[in-house]
Amino acid sequence: MTEPAATPEILNAFQGDLFAHLQALSPSWQQALADERSQATLQELDQFLASRLAEGATIFPKRPFRALLEISPEDVQVVLLGQDPYHGPNQAQGLAFSVPDDCQTPPSLRNMFAELSREYPDTFVRQRNSLIRWAKRGVLLLNTSLTVEAHKPASHAKRGWEAITDAILAKVLQAPRPKVFLLWGSHAQSKEALLKLNPPAGPVLVLKANHPSPLSAMRPPRPFMGCGHFLAANQWLQERGETGIDWLANLTPAQQHALEQQSGS
Repeated sequence: MTEPAATPEILNAFQGDLFAHLQALSPSWQQALADERSQATLQELDQFLASRLAEGATIFPKRPFRALLEISPEDVQVVLLGQDPYHGPNQAQGLAFSVPDDCQTPPSLRNMFAELSREYPDTFVRQRNSLIRWAKRGVLLLNTSLTVEAHKPASHAKRGWEAITDAILAKVLQAPRPKVFLLWGSHAQSKEALLKLNPPAGPVLVLKANHPSPLSAMRPPRPFMGCGHFLAANQWLQERGETGIDWLANLTPAQQHALEQQSGS
């Protein structure tokens, strides 16, 4: 008789106490969320998350503010916006589009790597699924909702996270460093209005395309495949004295492990 397959242990589930996660952030990020409105919204989110946990919900990721742990507002060169975390067990890391290396590559990330190979045909090498290397090099990998319930995409949308991520982006715009916003899909593009509400302290380039999901990556009006955004972002940044992003700088397994350990993964 065949033994039933063992259920894999879930390692990336949120355990509660949102304010403890907030206290782990650098002072500059804490300052971004210190205003009365943000604090009230965070209180409501904390209560909502606690109630869902008490009702038995599994919530991802383990650390909702992970993207902010990897980079300071002053170091952001590129903002890459996602919608909400992956909703399968052991996928969501708290970094938009990123999953652990031992996960199957999600379709949107696969298309991002395909676009990279098109833009850098002579130097492209197979990419690791964990994008922590991008975060360490100047990319804010931010979802607009920072939690989600297992197998329920967008389940925590319109619960207050959007106001929190607006405040995070407003903080980024206060830094004078030139930066590029990569807005892929209508959801990310809705954040463009923030640039009018929060005039940036430095130059900003906005690049827009369809979402890299297979459902939209090839469709008009702005297909993601062939958009050229990785090269365009670097060219614009380098023209303004920035280093740009080494999109293809892969890590050895030992280097990747060291970064994950440093981040407490």
